Amino acid sequence: MNNILICDDEQDIISALRIYLESEGMNVTSASNGKEAVEIMEGPQGKDMQLILMDVMMPVMDGISAMAEIRKKSNVPIIMLTAKSEDADKVIGLTVGADDYVTKPFNPVELMARVKSQLRRYTMLGTQNTNNIVNTDTITVGGIELNDKSKEVTLDGNPVSLTPIEYDILKLLMTHKGEVLSPRDIYESVWKDTVIGAESTVAVHIRHLREKLEYDSANPRYLKAVWGHGYKMGD
Repeated sequence: MNNILICDDEQDIISALRIYLESEGMNVTSASNGKEAVEIMEGPQGKDMQLILMDVMMPVMDGISAMAEIRKKSNVPIIMLTAKSEDADKVIGLTVGADDYVTKPFNPVELMARVKSQLRRYTMLGTQNTNNIVNTDTITVGGIELNDKSKEVTLDGNPVSLTPIEYDILKLLMTHKGEVLSPRDIYESVWKDTVIGAESTVAVHIRHLREKLEYDSANPRYLKAVWGHGYKMGD
């Protein structure tokens, strides 16, 4: 059974989400603000959580601040719930570590598809899945080494903590070293979906990867942009 944390200050939203998730056999815990969510994730329940649905606008502590705190200790997938149609909240959320977002009012079918997608990715990252065999367990580009069996990434021998989305993007680029992949190509391969505006979403995750894997993110050695075309992995 998957354990899901819902964080929203609207009880109606929590109730609706609980119905959708529990109907799929998931165990739901709720919080009414970001501070409560952080406390839950820092407590005994936190280690068993496998996904968080986090509202952006909340009292006491907003979702953006809460995600930033949670990301200091956990790579659990986080899906943002935003009532706004503007891209600003989505981009900010992705920058601090969210894996995906759903705009309110949300479509239950779309929401559950995104939840299941993130859970599958998180499960794959946390276990050694022998059903997905690749030619070699280890991929190396310069000082970056990715072990797809243990799901570990190191930079010059030092471990790097990545979210599931970041890991999948990095693996895609490393397995296509030297090839230019468009933002749409990356989005469709990693998210298994098509979306208008994929460019901004992918760009934010690339930026976050650079912050973790480049000594000078303004002058990247590995994750390079090919203006007007996309991104490639080089060394």
